[in-house]
Amino acid sequence: MASNKKYWKSVEELNENSSIVETLRNNEFVEPIPVNEFLGNDDSLSNSATSRRDFLKYVGFSTAAASLAACEGPVVKSIPYVVQPEEIIPGVADFYATTMADGFDFANILIKTREGRPIKVENNTLEGVVTSANARVHASVLSLYDSLRLKQPKVAGKMASWSEVNSKIKASLEDANAKGATIAVLTNTLASPSTDALLADLKVKYPTVKHVIYDAVSESSALDAFEAVYGVRALANYDFSKADVIVSIGADFLGDWQGGGYDAGYAKGRVPKNGKMSKHIQFEANMSLAGANADKRVPMTVAQQKLALVKIYNVITGASVGVKT
Repeated sequence: MASNKKYWKSVEELNENSSIVETLRNNEFVEPIPVNEFLGNDDSLSNSATSRRDFLKYVGFSTAAASLAACEGPVVKSIPYVVQPEEIIPGVADFYATTMADGFDFANILIKTREGRPIKVENNTLEGVVTSANARVHASVLSLYDSLRLKQPKVAGKMASWSEVNSKIKASLEDANAKGATIAVLTNTLASPSTDALLADLKVKYPTVKHVIYDAVSESSALDAFEAVYGVRALANYDFSKADVIVSIGADFLGDWQGGGYDAGYAKGRVPKNGKMSKHIQFEANMSLAGANADKRVPMTVAQQKLALVKIYNVITGASVGVKT
């Protein structure tokens, strides 16, 4: 039975106005194959007596011509150094120590480079370094080579220069300040003292500035709970390497829970020492990275997780707390 399914070789072919689609529609090969020069016209070809050797010769020539035409690619010219830097040896990698802060991913890292191009993120193992690279930090090097990455700012959807953007923002700020209007600065949760200092300077210059913080995944409940217990609005930090028993209820601490970064400590506690290592029990609704690595995983709904948490609390504290419905 014939199939009417249509397959695409690349995402560009989904766009009817794409140059690739136009090329495939009009001419599959970059250059025409000059087979008419030796085959002749239709009359001479139909009246000719072609031997098996000639036939194989024609087929071989046309196949080779099609292959050569299809393999044509862009010419990339390599320009050698006029004066080669002393610190760069072609083919030999260099390592640079640096730090990275992206959201709540903090790490002291080493960057492996070849001729000035970063290609790999490594952990910095110097004495006293306390932060390590997680999966997102290791993968961050790929963003440097993203062809769809925004290369310059835009104004009303059109490319603009930084000077144009700065002038528009400054004019808008001055206008709002003269009218006494509220200036809203919307950011995610910031963990940078330098950025906090810049916002403080901005509020001094423009007193009507209001800093609005919004996160796609909020940690407000954890912040409120920590503040209620300790009087400080902060997030708790956990050292899983010192834990004998780990009970997690819906928290994927090996994934993105509270920014992640607990995998290194967890791995240290999972190495058997003197016949002992940490035991991990995971209660969760969906399969997570932490659940996949647990010694015992108990699947349950979110409502059941609340009941389990209350029962565990009552067993540990000897209380008789009930569950509100």
